[in-house]
Amino acid sequence: MAPSLEEPIHSLEEPIHAPASLVKPLAGALPLKVAAAVKYEPGRTVTEAHENYEHDDLRPCFPDIHWGPLEELPYHDKGTFGDPEFRNLLSSATEVFDYNPKIGTEVHGVRLAHLSNAQKNDLARLIATRGVVFFRDQDDFDIEAQRELGKHFGTLHKHATTSVPKKAGLEDVHVVYADEKSADQRAMFTPTFLWHSDVTYEIQPPSYTSLKLLSGPPRGGGGDTLWASQYAAYDSLSPFMQKYLESLSALHSAEMQAQGSYDMGRPVRRDPVITKHPLIRTHPVTGWKSLFFNPGFVTKIVGIPKTESDAIIRYLNEVIATTQELHVRFQWRKNDVAFWDNRISNHSASYGFAPHRRHAVRVATHGERPQFDPTGTSQEEDLIARYGLPAINKDGSKQSNYND
Repeated sequence: MAPSLEEPIHSLEEPIHAPASLVKPLAGALPLKVAAAVKYEPGRTVTEAHENYEHDDLRPCFPDIHWGPLEELPYHDKGTFGDPEFRNLLSSATEVFDYNPKIGTEVHGVRLAHLSNAQKNDLARLIATRGVVFFRDQDDFDIEAQRELGKHFGTLHKHATTSVPKKAGLEDVHVVYADEKSADQRAMFTPTFLWHSDVTYEIQPPSYTSLKLLSGPPRGGGGDTLWASQYAAYDSLSPFMQKYLESLSALHSAEMQAQGSYDMGRPVRRDPVITKHPLIRTHPVTGWKSLFFNPGFVTKIVGIPKTESDAIIRYLNEVIATTQELHVRFQWRKNDVAFWDNRISNHSASYGFAPHRRHAVRVATHGERPQFDPTGTSQEEDLIARYGLPAINKDGSKQSNYND
């Protein structure tokens, strides 16, 4: 476990005496001893040493290999076989809670390395419903177990540019790695640009995606990840904007990512592609419509003037990055796992964790080719009907108080 913000509490060796002018000691009384408070230094966290690092074989490398273009793969979402009440998965759970109504759920008591097929299908359905699901302290969920669980959901994705583990045969694993010697890159990106959905330029972008933290900053040391619900992003739009965007498609490009690798002298293992996908898609498990857009890879809205395309991109960037009810923020601990649906969520790393090491491994499964079904519903419509919630006002005609 990484060091905590809290250090051991020690009593002072010498007693602390109140000034004689304030307190008159009683005859025969012993000196007053005052225990020291918890030691706290604002903004400081203890850095963990990594001699004889146990995950050295999962450190990053960039093998100089080349693969052919991806071809369309058969895919059937295992979430469609899951129990709508998730009873198989939650049969061993000790606690389950949502982070907010739209996205993010944490499950305790479930061991990801030991799921039955029925539990795996329930897991897929839960992720498809909630966008991202968190599991704490999965120390027995090693990289082989992580890959096996990913394979239950479909074919594992191999990334064309990012690092893979040093250990051979793990080219379908993506490595997230920064250590005490890494350069601070926050000046290279705008905060909006950091929001993305992984490799959406593929003809079948990933569906279920897991990330396990092998080592990271202690509590309070930074390195959190944020997710944004694209179900809720769609629901935040007016019905007029929803209808308009349902008629449009966007270009998702791998070219900038590939060029970045070329510029750094790293290999590009598959030629970059540009793929057209619908701007609104329908999820095969929930039947809910979602925005399918991210600042990292969308370069153009098809079939409209550039001025209009640029305006829509700026607008959707703002919706994703600044609409707080879409967001969930996860503070990692060692051996924690996040499992998200890449089709209906964006995510963003956060900087500011130096000089701590942050090392994680990601496994992603190819999903279906994105499709839009006009008969689909939305998350908001479903929740309102299911729980009798008040309808959401979007036309600005009703005044309400700001809550904070």
